[in-house]
Amino acid sequence: MSKVIILMGSKADLDWANQIKKVLDSFEIPVILRIASAHKVPLKCYNLIKEYEKENVVFITIAGMSNALSGFTDAQTHCPVIACPPYSDKFGGADLFSSIRMPSGVAPLTILSPENAALAAAKIIGLLLPQVRAKVAEYQAKKQIELETADASLLSGA
Repeated sequence: MSKVIILMGSKADLDWANQIKKVLDSFEIPVILRIASAHKVPLKCYNLIKEYEKENVVFITIAGMSNALSGFTDAQTHCPVIACPPYSDKFGGADLFSSIRMPSGVAPLTILSPENAALAAAKIIGLLLPQVRAKVAEYQAKKQIELETADASLLSGA
C-alpha cells in the first residue's frame, strides 16, 4: 500500500482532487487521478478498481450530488476507500446523505475536508511505511505548534 488512487465522478471534481493531491504530495505519496462515474460508466469504474486494487492502494472517491461512486468502489474492493464529497449548499447539504448512508457490508470512510482525507490516507499507508508515518508525525507536530503559537499570541495581545 504505497499510493492513492483518486477517483472522480467527473472533471468538475478536479479542483477538489488537486487539493487532496497537494497534501498527499507533501507526504511524498504517489497519486493517480482518474475519472469514472459509477452512474454513467460503471463497467469502466469497476475495471479501474480491479486494476488498481492489485497494488493494495487507498482509494479516495470524489463525487457530489448522488454519490454512488464511493459505495460502488468500496463494495468492489478489499482496499480502504475514503469518500470525500465536495460540499454544496445547493441542496442544503442534503446531497451528503448519499455519501454517509450506506447499505450493510459497504463501509467507505466519509471525510469532508480534502486535507483531512489526504491525512487519513497517509495514516493508513503509514501503518506499513515508516517514512510516511514519520511525515504524519511531523505534520501533526506542526499543527500543534501552530495552535500553541496562536494561543501565545492571544495571551500576549499581539
